[in-house]
Order: sequence, then C-alpha cells, then structure tokens
Amino acid sequence: MADKPLIFITNDDGYNARGIKLLEDILKPFGNIVVVAPNVEMSGKSHAITGGKPLRLECIEKREGFEVYSLEGTPVDCVKMAFDKVLNRKPDYLFAGINHGSNLSINTIYSGTMGAVMEGCSEGVTSVGFSLCDNDKQASLDDCKDLVEKISARVISKGLPKEVCLNVNFPTGKMKGVKVGHQAKGYWSEDFTTGEVEGCKTIFWLGGEYHCTDDSPNADWNIAQEGYASIVPMQVDFTAWKHIEEVSSNFIDL
Repeated sequence: MADKPLIFITNDDGYNARGIKLLEDILKPFGNIVVVAPNVEMSGKSHAITGGKPLRLECIEKREGFEVYSLEGTPVDCVKMAFDKVLNRKPDYLFAGINHGSNLSINTIYSGTMGAVMEGCSEGVTSVGFSLCDNDKQASLDDCKDLVEKISARVISKGLPKEVCLNVNFPTGKMKGVKVGHQAKGYWSEDFTTGEVEGCKTIFWLGGEYHCTDDSPNADWNIAQEGYASIVPMQVDFTAWKHIEEVSSNFIDL
C-alpha cells in the first residue's frame, strides 16, 4: 500500500456528510485515503483558523489504506492538523467536498471547502474542491458522481500547474459536459431578517440574494446556468499584478 498515492480528503459540511462519504468511495481506488474533517458543519468559514482554544481530534475509523478523523475546528484547521500531526508526510493530493451548495463566483471567498483547497495549494499540494449547486443536504449526488471520478482521475494522472488549484461546481440534474472558465463577477444583497428579541439583544438571521453582473459565457455562474460543470483554476496569490505599475505611480513620491 505504501507505493499508492496518499490522498487527503476534507470538507466543511462535516465528516459524516453525504458528499464526503461519496468522495471517499470514489477516491478509494486511486490511493491510500486519510480524512480529517470538521465534527460539525463549518460552512462559510473561508480560511478561518482556531486560536485561543483547544482542537479536539477523534479517530472515527482506521484500517489499512483508509483513516477517518473528526476535528473540533474549521476546514483549514483540519488541513493544518492533518499535515502536522496525522499524516506521516504531505499528501500527494487534497480533495475537498463534495460540498452541499454552490461555490461559484464570489461564494468562493466565503467557502470553507475552498479555504481548505487554498490551504493545500499554499503548501504545494495538488488540490481540488468539488461542490454541488444545491444547498439541500439530501440532494441527489448521482448526476455528478461520474464527473467527480473522471476529473479526479485526470488530475491524478496529469497533475496541475504549480501553485494552481481547481474549483469545480456541478449544476443539478443531468449535465451537458465540462467547461473551464473564470470566476464570475457578482455580489450578494444581504437581507437580515428578525422577529425575536432576547433581553437587550435583537436576533438576526442572515439571508440574501445573489446577483451575477458578468455576461461572459466563460464565467462560472453562466457555465453552470447552461447545464455544464464549471472548472475554474485558482491561485493563492491575490496580487493584482496588472495594476502594480498604476498603483506604484500613485506612491512613488512618498
């Protein structure tokens, strides 16, 4: 078993979520599997890490070629814990998901799933995040299973460019195929609802509506709307390279 690739799996929906269970089953034939995922749902945690309180790790299952751990922490905590304490070396691949809910467009920056992917990428590990564009925890994953397997196999056989990770999103229902595109421009209009008062505190619940402002056919949101799986290559480096000279000129005399 030692000659097989070491594949690390995590998510933000929790170690017992249906999406991660399917991902485990899909990836088992490709290598030795180690899972470290949150003990409870940690959606929307982005790249958050836990400080100032202990992280409790529990071994759920351990047998040759397959291990599962739950962690009282965020998805990025799970990656850091795995790389430092659970694994005997850095994994060959990191796969996150299958997330219940879209990580298209600006949702990427809020996503705990993609936070884990970015953490793996920053550590030099080939990393991919999978998401289904349906927030229902009981939504069928059958239509994306075949493409998850094919995309995973292609990444394992072909690799990815250095310092690049993938954000893969599947629309619901039968898909027409796969398209590689870019992150769509868009925004959320927040809608905080309330109806409860607790002492001196008013209780709010965050809601809202997404607005796509990108009419490019290659924008991930539009690709998914057309019934295709969207693959967006991403990078950890946030530098706006094409604006370096413009911004520099504004400060050159300081």
